[in-house]
Amino acid sequence: MINLHERYGHYLNSNRKHDITGERVLGYGWEDNGKDICGYYVLTEKHRMLFDLSGALQYKEGWSSGLRL
Repeated sequence: MINLHERYGHYLNSNRKHDITGERVLGYGWEDNGKDICGYYVLTEKHRMLFDLSGALQYKEGWSSGLRL
């Protein structure tokens, strides 16, 4: 299992930008299908990205947090 805190935790308290979007990471977590964990998500300033358990990007969509950054 991927350790999300190890992979993304350092993004939360720094000015480091995500490699794919070039935006700050606001959060991350697990994605499930109602029964099993099937991947994880990463929220950035303007995008939500979904990855499978091997770390491959499945899709990226725009979103708005409502936060003024």
